[in-house]
Amino acid sequence: MRAKLSYALTAAVLVVYFVLVGSRGVMLIQAGTPLTVTFGVAVLILPVIGVWFLWKNTQFVRRANQLAAELDAEGGLPADELKRTPSGRIDRDSADEVFARRKAETEAAPDDWRAWFRLAVAYHDARDTPRARKAMQHAITLHRTSGQQTPH
Repeated sequence: MRAKLSYALTAAVLVVYFVLVGSRGVMLIQAGTPLTVTFGVAVLILPVIGVWFLWKNTQFVRRANQLAAELDAEGGLPADELKRTPSGRIDRDSADEVFARRKAETEAAPDDWRAWFRLAVAYHDARDTPRARKAMQHAITLHRTSGQQTPH
């Protein structure tokens, strides 16, 4: 729940920022000189890119959460079997061991979105965020194309 609140707060702050930047872009365009119009258009591009990026990330998180809920309902969420250091961080060797098993599961069932979801979690636990995101995107795609699409 804390993560959802943090995400919502960050998104709200970004939207306010986009509105402020966008209003400055409009003000520059309204000034009417070639230089201010050029700068105004350039400034307006930033909030457009930001809104697109925020929307794509929000959709990704929402779909990943839907898969997690579906997998949880099936009893298929991966158990937390990772060893931790005294400070609470995940032990690297433990994460690597779990990752090896998840990778083997995914190689054995490459069309199973559940295996890809669990692989994404293993990548995340191994601190490989870019691959975790790609694996989760693949799980979402497989889920969507398998005809088990969750409602939007």
